[in-house]
Amino acid sequence: MKKLLPNLMLATFLPLIHAAEKPNIVVFLVDDMGPMDTSVPFLTDGEGKPVKHPLNEWYRTPHMEKLASQGIRFNQFYAQSVCSPSRSSLMTGQNATRHQTTQWIKPNTNNRGSNGPTEWNWEGLKKGQTTLPLILKNNGYHTIFVGKGHFGPTGHEGENPLNLGFDVNIAGSGIGRPYTYLGDYGQGTSHPVPGLEKYHNTGTFLSEAITLEANAEIKKAVAAKKAFFLYMSHYAVHGPFDPDPRFIKNYKDKSKKANAFASLVEGMDKSLGDIMNTLEEQGVAENTLILFLGDNGSDAPIGKTTEHGSSAPLRGKKATFYEGGMRAPLIVAWAKPNSESAAQKEWVIPANKINSQIATIMDVFPTVLNVAGAQIPKEHVQDGYDLKLMLSGEADPTHPDTFLMHFPHEHRSSYFTSYRDGDWKLVYSYFSKTKYTLYNLKSDPYENKNIAASNPEKVNTMMEKMKKQLTAEGALYPEKNGKVVLPE
Repeated sequence: MKKLLPNLMLATFLPLIHAAEKPNIVVFLVDDMGPMDTSVPFLTDGEGKPVKHPLNEWYRTPHMEKLASQGIRFNQFYAQSVCSPSRSSLMTGQNATRHQTTQWIKPNTNNRGSNGPTEWNWEGLKKGQTTLPLILKNNGYHTIFVGKGHFGPTGHEGENPLNLGFDVNIAGSGIGRPYTYLGDYGQGTSHPVPGLEKYHNTGTFLSEAITLEANAEIKKAVAAKKAFFLYMSHYAVHGPFDPDPRFIKNYKDKSKKANAFASLVEGMDKSLGDIMNTLEEQGVAENTLILFLGDNGSDAPIGKTTEHGSSAPLRGKKATFYEGGMRAPLIVAWAKPNSESAAQKEWVIPANKINSQIATIMDVFPTVLNVAGAQIPKEHVQDGYDLKLMLSGEADPTHPDTFLMHFPHEHRSSYFTSYRDGDWKLVYSYFSKTKYTLYNLKSDPYENKNIAASNPEKVNTMMEKMKKQLTAEGALYPEKNGKVVLPE
């Protein structure tokens, strides 16, 4: 028996040692944050160098600046134009056409719209479905969810992140926004944030409350010697635009709502800094990768919906087919760079770099799993591409230079499919008199001139590619008078 004891002890401790060597991963997701809602410049000049615009000068995000200085940011990162489709894409690696949650999910009703697809997936993600946290959990990770869920409506499986592969759920439910960031966070209303009773009416702003909870969970995981995956999903900067009392004094130059929005941004940025500080204090910063991203374009209460306002100089905002509707920030960096770290030797991320290749929210899924050393189940179909080479600062010729965004519902832009192919972008509008909108984003990055009429061959070529991908991914289409309306 004495001879067996060392082997038994080795068998007991090996999983812990192995778990400790796995990189920790933080996905820090900000609701409704576009690439211009920050002091970090994402847009570049013709030589690929960052250019600050007036909105970058107005916002205060020092911790985003720090993270960007430590790693790489993407200036052409695409998500869906509204939140639930993006969140399902992040969790599954699938385009919205494939998972078929093509509209934002209302907590209690089917948000199909008057001519939306009858069979669209308004119930969202389901228990037992292959998801990012479930794969990580099955590969030894402690999976933590904090903040906004919005994976499924109230009373359905996707309402609770615990059904989707998370070990811990704090404040996640079927709601897409809080009723308020103050007081009791909306108890007794149609949008109550659950599970934060100890902070009710203490003066703790919602963004701060969930940050305190996230940091507590990090400390628990470190104490237990568990590799962790933290999905930190802020309710900010979604409306209502309640001013964050910690930062509102810094903003006086614009409207009351715009000033309040900027304070939400700065409060979110403080959360990022607090989490980075906790990782450092706990001694795990060098072994923790952070992916900071938004889920769709900006919804800042600045300027007009379809013009150059909240996303200026980009055109449009959340829920439009313009670049301001579907471009979002993406920063990837180690919480504390150290070239001698084993994980960082495997995943080399240069400091203060910008990658101008197209990347998409679907790419987060295979990238995170590769970092974790986890395999995607063979039976799971996904549409993302591993960003490892692009994170190193190199161009990846195998990554498609395309992005298809399918939105067969009503919103600011209604019933459209957008297809990006290299420098070109085509929008097909199912019910509009102007069915085809074509831009060359190299010569017209701010989408000022529709050149479809003068480029019929390009329109036809891109329409064929668009229709082929829609078919391959199982797209559902708008309906009118009980009949499905297909792209022409």
